[in-house]
Amino acid sequence: MTVNDIDHRVLGNKLDLFHQQEEGAGMVFWHPRGWALYCVLEDYVRARMRRAGFREIRTPQLLARSLWEKSGHWDKFGAAMYSLSDAEEGRALCLKPMSCPCHVQVFNQRVRSYRELPVRYSEFGACHRDEPSGSLEGLKRTRAFVQDDAHVFCAHAHIEAEVGRFCSLLRSVYADLGFPAFEVALATRPASRAGSDATWDRAEHALANAARAAGLAFNLLEGEGAFYGPKLEFHLTDSRARRWQCGTIQLDFVLPERLDAEFVNERNERERPVMIHHAVLGSMERFIAMLLEHHEGWLPVWLAPEQVVVATISDANVAYAQELMQALDDAGIRACLDSRPERLEKKIVDAREKQVPILVALGSRDERDRTISIRLRDGRQSTLAFAEGVEHLRLAALPPPVAARA
Repeated sequence: MTVNDIDHRVLGNKLDLFHQQEEGAGMVFWHPRGWALYCVLEDYVRARMRRAGFREIRTPQLLARSLWEKSGHWDKFGAAMYSLSDAEEGRALCLKPMSCPCHVQVFNQRVRSYRELPVRYSEFGACHRDEPSGSLEGLKRTRAFVQDDAHVFCAHAHIEAEVGRFCSLLRSVYADLGFPAFEVALATRPASRAGSDATWDRAEHALANAARAAGLAFNLLEGEGAFYGPKLEFHLTDSRARRWQCGTIQLDFVLPERLDAEFVNERNERERPVMIHHAVLGSMERFIAMLLEHHEGWLPVWLAPEQVVVATISDANVAYAQELMQALDDAGIRACLDSRPERLEKKIVDAREKQVPILVALGSRDERDRTISIRLRDGRQSTLAFAEGVEHLRLAALPPPVAARA
Protein backbone atom coordinates (compact mmCIF):
# COMPACT_ATOMS: atom_id res chain seq x y z
CA MET A 1 0.00 0.00 0.00
CA THR A 2 1.16 3.54 -0.69
CA VAL A 3 1.38 6.29 1.91
CA ASN A 4 -1.79 7.82 0.47
CA ASP A 5 -3.62 4.50 0.74
CA ILE A 6 -3.05 4.36 4.49
CA ASP A 7 -3.94 7.99 5.17
CA HIS A 8 -6.71 7.73 7.76
CA ARG A 9 -8.86 10.15 5.76
CA VAL A 10 -8.68 7.84 2.73
CA LEU A 11 -9.39 4.82 4.92
CA GLY A 12 -12.24 6.66 6.63
CA ASN A 13 -13.92 7.15 3.27
CA LYS A 14 -13.10 3.69 1.91
CA LEU A 15 -14.33 1.91 5.04
CA ASP A 16 -17.33 4.24 5.56
CA LEU A 17 -16.17 5.31 9.03
CA PHE A 18 -16.55 9.11 9.13
CA HIS A 19 -16.50 12.26 7.10
CA GLN A 20 -15.88 15.97 7.55
CA GLN A 21 -17.35 18.90 5.68
CA GLU A 22 -17.03 22.66 5.51
CA GLU A 23 -20.19 23.34 7.51
CA GLY A 24 -18.49 21.71 10.50
CA ALA A 25 -14.83 22.48 9.84
CA GLY A 26 -12.63 20.63 12.30
CA MET A 27 -15.57 18.50 13.48
CA VAL A 28 -16.33 14.83 12.77
CA PHE A 29 -19.44 13.14 11.39
CA TRP A 30 -19.16 9.55 12.62
CA HIS A 31 -20.88 6.92 10.47
CA PRO A 32 -22.25 3.68 12.00
CA ARG A 33 -19.09 1.67 11.33
CA GLY A 34 -16.82 4.44 12.60
CA TRP A 35 -18.91 5.01 15.71
CA ALA A 36 -18.79 1.28 16.43
CA LEU A 37 -14.98 1.49 16.41
CA TYR A 38 -15.07 4.60 18.60
CA CYS A 39 -17.36 2.96 21.15
CA VAL A 40 -15.30 -0.24 21.32
CA LEU A 41 -12.15 1.78 22.03
CA GLU A 42 -13.93 3.96 24.59
CA ASP A 43 -15.45 0.96 26.37
CA TYR A 44 -12.06 -0.75 26.48
CA VAL A 45 -10.36 2.29 28.03
CA ARG A 46 -13.29 2.76 30.42
CA ALA A 47 -12.94 -0.82 31.67
CA ARG A 48 -9.18 -0.50 32.08
CA MET A 49 -9.53 2.75 34.02
CA ARG A 50 -12.18 1.26 36.27
CA ARG A 51 -9.92 -1.69 37.06
CA ALA A 52 -7.10 0.77 37.79
CA GLY A 53 -9.19 2.38 40.53
CA PHE A 54 -10.63 5.40 38.69
CA ARG A 55 -14.25 6.47 39.06
CA GLU A 56 -15.83 8.01 35.98
CA ILE A 57 -17.50 11.41 36.17
CA ARG A 58 -19.06 13.87 33.70
CA THR A 59 -18.57 17.62 33.85
CA PRO A 60 -20.09 20.55 31.90
CA GLN A 61 -18.79 21.68 28.54
CA LEU A 62 -19.80 25.32 29.07
CA LEU A 63 -18.54 27.23 32.12
CA ALA A 64 -18.07 30.80 33.25
CA ARG A 65 -14.89 32.41 31.98
CA SER A 66 -14.07 33.40 35.54
CA LEU A 67 -13.20 29.77 36.35
CA TRP A 68 -10.72 29.64 33.49
CA GLU A 69 -9.24 32.96 34.57
CA LYS A 70 -8.77 31.68 38.10
CA SER A 71 -7.14 28.45 36.92
CA GLY A 72 -4.81 30.30 34.53
CA HIS A 73 -6.10 28.64 31.38
CA TRP A 74 -7.57 31.86 30.05
CA ASP A 75 -4.20 33.61 30.12
CA LYS A 76 -2.53 30.63 28.47
CA PHE A 77 -5.16 29.42 25.99
CA GLY A 78 -7.72 32.23 25.79
CA ALA A 79 -7.05 32.90 22.11
CA ALA A 80 -7.96 29.29 21.29
CA MET A 81 -11.07 29.11 23.49
CA TYR A 82 -14.60 29.51 22.19
CA SER A 83 -16.32 32.29 24.13
CA LEU A 84 -19.84 33.66 24.23
CA SER A 85 -21.86 36.01 26.38
CA ASP A 86 -24.73 35.13 28.66
CA ALA A 87 -26.84 38.24 28.10
CA GLU A 88 -29.38 37.37 30.77
CA GLU A 89 -26.81 36.90 33.54
CA GLY A 90 -24.31 39.38 32.13
CA ARG A 91 -21.23 37.17 32.18
CA ALA A 92 -18.82 35.57 29.73
CA LEU A 93 -18.84 31.81 29.15
CA CYS A 94 -16.36 29.44 27.51
CA LEU A 95 -16.50 25.99 26.02
CA LYS A 96 -13.97 23.91 27.92
CA PRO A 97 -10.69 23.17 26.14
CA MET A 98 -9.79 20.57 28.81
CA SER A 99 -11.34 19.07 31.93
CA CYS A 100 -8.84 19.56 34.75
CA PRO A 101 -10.44 22.62 36.48
CA CYS A 102 -13.77 20.80 36.37
CA HIS A 103 -12.37 17.80 38.22
CA VAL A 104 -11.10 20.08 40.95
CA GLN A 105 -14.67 21.35 41.39
CA VAL A 106 -15.88 17.79 42.02
CA PHE A 107 -13.09 17.19 44.54
CA ASN A 108 -13.93 20.47 46.29
CA GLN A 109 -17.57 19.67 46.95
CA ARG A 110 -16.90 18.48 50.47
CA VAL A 111 -14.13 18.41 53.04
CA ARG A 112 -11.73 15.55 52.29
CA SER A 113 -9.80 13.49 54.81
CA TYR A 114 -6.31 12.15 54.20
CA ARG A 115 -7.87 8.72 54.70
CA GLU A 116 -9.76 9.11 51.39
CA LEU A 117 -6.65 9.79 49.31
CA PRO A 118 -5.82 9.07 46.59
CA VAL A 119 -9.05 10.19 44.90
CA ARG A 120 -9.08 9.16 41.23
CA TYR A 121 -11.46 10.58 38.60
CA SER A 122 -11.71 9.80 34.90
CA GLU A 123 -13.81 11.36 32.16
CA PHE A 124 -14.23 11.17 28.42
CA GLY A 125 -14.29 14.94 28.27
CA ALA A 126 -15.72 16.67 25.19
CA CYS A 127 -13.41 19.62 24.46
CA HIS A 128 -13.33 22.45 21.94
CA ARG A 129 -10.40 24.51 20.72
CA ASP A 130 -10.43 27.13 17.99
CA GLU A 131 -7.55 25.71 15.98
CA PRO A 132 -6.36 27.66 12.91
CA SER A 133 -7.97 26.31 9.72
CA GLY A 134 -4.56 25.63 8.18
CA SER A 135 -3.61 23.29 11.02
CA LEU A 136 -6.67 21.02 10.71
CA GLU A 137 -5.82 17.50 9.50
CA GLY A 138 -8.63 15.00 9.50
CA LEU A 139 -8.91 13.30 12.89
CA LYS A 140 -5.35 14.20 13.83
CA ARG A 141 -6.18 17.80 14.61
CA THR A 142 -9.76 18.89 15.14
CA ARG A 143 -11.68 21.68 16.82
CA ALA A 144 -14.00 19.31 18.69
CA PHE A 145 -12.53 16.22 20.28
CA VAL A 146 -12.77 13.95 23.30
CA GLN A 147 -9.92 13.44 25.74
CA ASP A 148 -9.66 10.46 28.05
CA ASP A 149 -8.93 12.77 30.96
CA ALA A 150 -8.05 11.43 34.38
CA HIS A 151 -6.88 13.13 37.57
CA VAL A 152 -5.57 11.87 40.87
CA PHE A 153 -5.73 13.98 44.03
CA CYS A 154 -3.20 12.65 46.50
CA ALA A 155 -0.60 13.45 49.13
CA HIS A 156 3.05 13.95 48.23
CA ALA A 157 3.86 10.51 49.64
CA HIS A 158 1.56 8.90 47.05
CA ILE A 159 3.27 10.36 43.95
CA GLU A 160 5.69 7.52 43.27
CA ALA A 161 3.08 4.78 43.61
CA GLU A 162 0.47 6.64 41.53
CA VAL A 163 2.89 7.36 38.69
CA GLY A 164 4.06 3.76 38.78
CA ARG A 165 0.56 2.30 38.61
CA PHE A 166 -0.33 4.50 35.66
CA CYS A 167 2.87 3.61 33.80
CA SER A 168 1.96 -0.07 34.22
CA LEU A 169 -1.49 0.66 32.81
CA LEU A 170 -0.01 2.48 29.81
CA ARG A 171 2.35 -0.40 29.02
CA SER A 172 -0.51 -2.88 29.03
CA VAL A 173 -2.93 -0.75 27.01
CA TYR A 174 -0.40 0.16 24.35
CA ALA A 175 0.61 -3.49 23.94
CA ASP A 176 -3.06 -4.45 23.51
CA LEU A 177 -3.41 -1.82 20.79
CA GLY A 178 -0.37 -3.02 18.87
CA PHE A 179 2.41 -0.86 20.35
CA PRO A 180 4.61 -3.05 22.57
CA ALA A 181 7.34 -0.40 22.97
CA PHE A 182 7.40 3.33 23.59
CA GLU A 183 9.81 6.15 24.38
CA VAL A 184 9.40 8.56 27.26
CA ALA A 185 10.35 12.21 27.63
CA LEU A 186 10.31 14.40 30.73
CA ALA A 187 9.10 17.87 29.74
CA THR A 188 10.32 20.58 32.11
CA ARG A 189 9.25 24.12 33.01
CA PRO A 190 8.27 26.40 30.11
CA ALA A 191 9.21 30.06 29.96
CA SER A 192 5.57 31.08 30.48
CA ARG A 193 4.36 29.27 33.60
CA ALA A 194 2.53 29.54 36.87
CA GLY A 195 4.13 28.79 40.22
CA SER A 196 7.46 29.66 41.82
CA ASP A 197 10.85 28.18 40.89
CA ALA A 198 10.84 26.36 44.22
CA THR A 199 7.51 24.74 43.32
CA TRP A 200 8.86 23.69 39.94
CA ASP A 201 12.06 22.33 41.47
CA ARG A 202 9.98 20.18 43.77
CA ALA A 203 7.63 18.99 41.04
CA GLU A 204 10.36 18.16 38.51
CA HIS A 205 12.40 16.30 41.10
CA ALA A 206 9.39 14.29 42.29
CA LEU A 207 8.28 13.33 38.77
CA ALA A 208 11.79 12.32 37.68
CA ASN A 209 12.18 10.14 40.76
CA ALA A 210 8.78 8.54 40.20
CA ALA A 211 9.64 7.81 36.57
CA ARG A 212 12.90 6.13 37.56
CA ALA A 213 11.12 4.12 40.24
CA ALA A 214 8.68 2.93 37.54
CA GLY A 215 11.61 1.66 35.48
CA LEU A 216 11.38 4.36 32.83
CA ALA A 217 14.38 5.69 30.94
CA PHE A 218 13.54 9.16 29.68
CA ASN A 219 14.93 11.98 27.61
CA LEU A 220 14.63 15.61 28.69
CA LEU A 221 12.44 18.06 26.78
CA GLU A 222 13.55 21.40 28.16
CA GLY A 223 10.79 23.99 28.38
CA GLU A 224 7.99 21.75 27.05
CA GLY A 225 6.04 21.18 30.28
CA ALA A 226 2.48 22.35 30.91
CA PHE A 227 2.13 25.84 32.37
CA TYR A 228 1.21 24.31 35.75
CA GLY A 229 3.73 21.46 35.98
CA PRO A 230 6.22 19.04 34.38
CA LYS A 231 5.01 16.05 32.44
CA LEU A 232 6.02 12.66 31.14
CA GLU A 233 5.20 12.20 27.47
CA PHE A 234 4.82 8.73 25.98
CA HIS A 235 5.80 8.47 22.32
CA LEU A 236 4.65 5.50 20.22
CA THR A 237 6.23 4.40 16.93
CA ASP A 238 3.87 3.10 14.25
CA SER A 239 4.37 0.57 11.46
CA ARG A 240 5.79 3.32 9.24
CA ALA A 241 8.37 4.33 11.88
CA ARG A 242 6.52 7.57 12.63
CA ARG A 243 6.45 8.81 16.22
CA TRP A 244 3.21 9.86 17.91
CA GLN A 245 2.98 11.59 21.27
CA CYS A 246 0.02 10.01 23.07
CA GLY A 247 -0.24 9.45 26.80
CA THR A 248 0.88 11.96 29.41
CA ILE A 249 1.42 12.15 33.15
CA GLN A 250 1.58 15.69 34.55
CA LEU A 251 2.50 16.57 38.12
CA ASP A 252 0.73 19.68 39.33
CA PHE A 253 1.24 21.67 42.54
CA VAL A 254 -0.25 24.84 41.00
CA LEU A 255 -3.95 24.23 40.19
CA PRO A 256 -4.81 22.90 43.67
CA GLU A 257 -3.49 26.19 45.04
CA ARG A 258 -5.26 28.36 42.48
CA LEU A 259 -8.57 26.52 42.81
CA ASP A 260 -8.49 26.08 46.60
CA ALA A 261 -8.33 22.30 46.73
CA GLU A 262 -7.46 20.91 50.15
CA PHE A 263 -7.80 17.96 52.49
CA VAL A 264 -7.49 17.47 56.22
CA ASN A 265 -4.23 15.71 57.04
CA GLU A 266 -3.41 13.36 59.93
CA ARG A 267 -2.55 16.37 62.14
CA ASN A 268 -6.05 17.76 61.55
CA GLU A 269 -4.59 20.59 59.45
CA ARG A 270 -5.69 21.80 56.02
CA GLU A 271 -3.24 20.77 53.28
CA ARG A 272 -3.12 21.14 49.50
CA PRO A 273 -3.30 17.86 47.59
CA VAL A 274 -0.99 17.06 44.71
CA MET A 275 -2.86 16.80 41.41
CA ILE A 276 -1.67 14.27 38.83
CA HIS A 277 -3.09 14.67 35.32
CA HIS A 278 -3.31 11.47 33.26
CA ALA A 279 -4.26 10.54 29.71
CA VAL A 280 -3.83 7.11 28.16
CA LEU A 281 -4.76 7.93 24.56
CA GLY A 282 -5.01 11.72 24.58
CA SER A 283 -7.50 12.70 21.89
CA MET A 284 -9.78 9.79 20.99
CA GLU A 285 -10.06 11.09 17.44
CA ARG A 286 -6.31 11.42 16.95
CA PHE A 287 -5.65 7.98 18.41
CA ILE A 288 -8.18 6.41 16.04
CA ALA A 289 -6.37 8.08 13.14
CA MET A 290 -3.12 6.57 14.40
CA LEU A 291 -4.69 3.11 14.81
CA LEU A 292 -6.09 3.16 11.27
CA GLU A 293 -2.75 4.15 9.75
CA HIS A 294 -0.67 1.83 11.95
CA HIS A 295 -2.82 -1.20 11.05
CA GLU A 296 -3.42 0.02 7.46
CA GLY A 297 -7.15 -0.36 8.06
CA TRP A 298 -6.85 -4.03 9.11
CA LEU A 299 -7.73 -3.52 12.74
CA PRO A 300 -7.35 -6.40 15.21
CA VAL A 301 -10.49 -8.52 15.43
CA TRP A 302 -11.51 -7.09 18.81
CA LEU A 303 -11.37 -3.52 17.46
CA ALA A 304 -12.90 -4.07 14.02
CA PRO A 305 -16.23 -2.24 13.50
CA GLU A 306 -17.62 -5.46 12.03
CA GLN A 307 -15.80 -8.56 13.22
CA VAL A 308 -17.60 -11.13 11.09
CA VAL A 309 -19.41 -11.16 7.75
CA VAL A 310 -21.92 -14.00 7.46
CA ALA A 311 -22.25 -14.74 3.73
CA THR A 312 -24.90 -17.02 2.29
CA ILE A 313 -24.13 -19.19 -0.73
CA SER A 314 -27.77 -19.16 -1.88
CA ASP A 315 -31.14 -17.74 -0.90
CA ALA A 316 -32.04 -21.14 0.55
CA ASN A 317 -29.54 -20.56 3.39
CA VAL A 318 -30.84 -17.17 4.58
CA ALA A 319 -32.89 -18.56 7.49
CA TYR A 320 -29.89 -20.53 8.78
CA ALA A 321 -27.73 -17.40 8.41
CA GLN A 322 -30.23 -15.37 10.41
CA GLU A 323 -30.14 -18.00 13.17
CA LEU A 324 -26.35 -17.66 13.25
CA MET A 325 -26.59 -13.87 13.30
CA GLN A 326 -28.81 -14.06 16.38
CA ALA A 327 -26.34 -16.41 18.11
CA LEU A 328 -23.42 -14.10 17.26
CA ASP A 329 -25.30 -11.10 18.58
CA ASP A 330 -26.14 -12.96 21.78
CA ALA A 331 -22.40 -13.74 22.13
CA GLY A 332 -21.52 -10.03 21.81
CA ILE A 333 -19.96 -10.37 18.36
CA ARG A 334 -20.34 -7.53 15.85
CA ALA A 335 -21.52 -9.25 12.67
CA CYS A 336 -23.27 -8.28 9.47
CA LEU A 337 -25.25 -10.46 7.09
CA ASP A 338 -24.51 -10.54 3.36
CA SER A 339 -27.47 -12.34 1.81
CA ARG A 340 -27.30 -10.55 -1.55
CA PRO A 341 -27.96 -12.63 -4.67
CA GLU A 342 -24.25 -12.54 -5.54
CA ARG A 343 -21.66 -15.27 -5.98
CA LEU A 344 -19.73 -16.19 -2.83
CA GLU A 345 -16.50 -15.04 -4.47
CA LYS A 346 -17.96 -11.54 -4.85
CA LYS A 347 -19.01 -11.49 -1.20
CA ILE A 348 -15.52 -12.54 -0.11
CA VAL A 349 -13.96 -9.73 -2.17
CA ASP A 350 -16.42 -7.18 -0.75
CA ALA A 351 -15.71 -8.29 2.82
CA ARG A 352 -11.99 -7.83 2.20
CA GLU A 353 -12.67 -4.38 0.74
CA LYS A 354 -14.41 -3.49 4.00
CA GLN A 355 -11.41 -5.05 5.80
CA VAL A 356 -13.62 -7.29 7.92
CA PRO A 357 -11.24 -9.84 9.50
CA ILE A 358 -13.48 -12.94 9.52
CA LEU A 359 -15.95 -14.32 6.99
CA VAL A 360 -18.37 -17.18 7.64
CA ALA A 361 -19.72 -18.86 4.49
CA LEU A 362 -22.96 -20.81 4.87
CA GLY A 363 -24.23 -23.30 2.32
CA SER A 364 -26.69 -26.15 2.19
CA ARG A 365 -24.17 -28.65 3.58
CA ASP A 366 -23.53 -26.35 6.57
CA GLU A 367 -27.25 -26.08 7.21
CA ARG A 368 -27.75 -29.84 6.91
CA ASP A 369 -24.81 -30.65 9.23
CA ARG A 370 -25.36 -27.67 11.59
CA THR A 371 -21.84 -26.36 10.92
CA ILE A 372 -20.28 -23.02 10.05
CA SER A 373 -17.34 -22.51 7.67
CA ILE A 374 -14.88 -19.85 8.89
CA ARG A 375 -12.38 -18.02 6.68
CA LEU A 376 -9.72 -15.77 8.21
CA ARG A 377 -7.92 -12.86 6.59
CA ASP A 378 -4.70 -14.91 6.20
CA GLY A 379 -6.51 -17.60 4.19
CA ARG A 380 -6.93 -20.20 6.96
CA GLN A 381 -10.26 -22.04 6.88
CA SER A 382 -12.05 -24.30 9.31
CA THR A 383 -15.47 -25.91 9.63
CA LEU A 384 -16.89 -26.23 13.13
CA ALA A 385 -20.13 -27.36 14.70
CA PHE A 386 -22.58 -24.49 15.23
CA ALA A 387 -22.12 -23.97 18.99
CA GLU A 388 -18.38 -24.67 18.87
CA GLY A 389 -17.99 -22.18 16.03
CA VAL A 390 -19.88 -19.44 17.84
CA GLU A 391 -17.71 -19.96 20.93
CA HIS A 392 -14.56 -19.91 18.77
CA LEU A 393 -15.63 -16.60 17.25
CA ARG A 394 -16.57 -15.20 20.66
CA LEU A 395 -13.09 -15.85 22.00
CA ALA A 396 -11.48 -14.40 18.85
CA ALA A 397 -13.53 -11.21 19.25
CA LEU A 398 -12.71 -10.50 22.90
CA PRO A 399 -10.48 -7.57 23.93
CA PRO A 400 -7.01 -8.84 24.99
CA PRO A 401 -7.30 -8.58 28.80
CA VAL A 402 -10.64 -10.42 28.74
CA ALA A 403 -9.30 -13.01 26.29
CA ALA A 404 -6.32 -13.62 28.58
CA ARG A 405 -8.67 -14.51 31.45
CA ALA A 406 -10.99 -16.72 29.42
